[in-house]
Amino acid sequence: MNLDAFRAEARDFIDSNCPQSMRNKTVHFEEAFEMYDTDDARLWLRHMASRGWTAPTWPKEYGGGGLTFEENRVLQEEMAALKALPPSVGMGLAMIGPTLLEFGTEEQKQRHLPKIVSGEVRWCQGYSEPGAGSDLAGLQTKAVLDGDHFVLNGQKIWTTGANHADWMFALVRTDTDAPKHDGISFVLLEMDQPGVTVKPIQLISGSSPFCETFFDNAIAHKNDLVGELNKGWTVGKRLLQYERSASSVRTKKKGKPVNPYATIAKEYLGEDNGRIADATMREKITRQTMLEKSLQLTIQRVSDESKSGKAPGATTSIFKLVGSTVAKESSSLKSELRGFSGIGWEGAGFTEDEVEATRSWLRDRAVTIYGGTNEVQMNIISKRVLGLPD
Repeated sequence: MNLDAFRAEARDFIDSNCPQSMRNKTVHFEEAFEMYDTDDARLWLRHMASRGWTAPTWPKEYGGGGLTFEENRVLQEEMAALKALPPSVGMGLAMIGPTLLEFGTEEQKQRHLPKIVSGEVRWCQGYSEPGAGSDLAGLQTKAVLDGDHFVLNGQKIWTTGANHADWMFALVRTDTDAPKHDGISFVLLEMDQPGVTVKPIQLISGSSPFCETFFDNAIAHKNDLVGELNKGWTVGKRLLQYERSASSVRTKKKGKPVNPYATIAKEYLGEDNGRIADATMREKITRQTMLEKSLQLTIQRVSDESKSGKAPGATTSIFKLVGSTVAKESSSLKSELRGFSGIGWEGAGFTEDEVEATRSWLRDRAVTIYGGTNEVQMNIISKRVLGLPD
């Protein structure tokens, strides 16, 4: 099928099957569970999963769509043109799925990937610990091999969505005598078991996507060890590259672009002959817009150069560093443009958009921390991209 025919097919399928309630919205991971826990969302997921389009480029034998790079780009363009939300989001699609495709056994792929595509199973990440955040290799959660399973004891923190997840992928220490980057293994485990306790953490934005997770003789089966025993650091690092790559993705939309900052500024600051009245704010908006456009074009260029499907490398840290900074500055600027109306928490004096702007501003304080802090990304860039000495 040529691309024009595929575009027409994709547009018709999306327009016919995407409910109106799943359009014209944005998804933030803090509200993702509630947004997708509706009948319309489940219907949209079923329709797209029937074509494998929840994971368009994954092989068909694992439930994916088997689309080429060019076909997937067309699909994403049509999704954006019709303002349709992704049929599914989460760590299954963005993180553990690609990692299993690269490192998993055939049995692991057949058992786990189709359930990610269908949305049957939700995943969470067991990486950070109270004493091992930026220094992730210092993790102390232990896993002792006992016959056909591992027995886990320890604690993870900032486990996003753990209170809703069915499975976790985790880094655990399986050799306490080895250097800290060695002796780590990558395992998968079910969350619904007696040895796992989850406690949500309340955030300043008012929501609780993050959790503490405790292991008290929890079980991870030996056939859910990904990669080699005591060699999990390699697998864990690759997953982080997939995470950073996914977090930087921006879909180019069709039609004349609308500058959200200019729209807000004209409403709250007024206009002067069609221009934003405040010259200082005009300059801030211009700088922010140029940075966002530059990032978008760079991501598109790198994406075009990676049509071979090559796994992401250390350069994803550049996108994570710039992308997280852009996101944080974006929400900050939107609040600043609204003035006092941009710091409202609740009450009749504030609109729904104004309250959401405040919560977004508070939420996005964290984007330069999770997935590896900006400081960690700069270290990776200096060593593995620029080749600078330690």
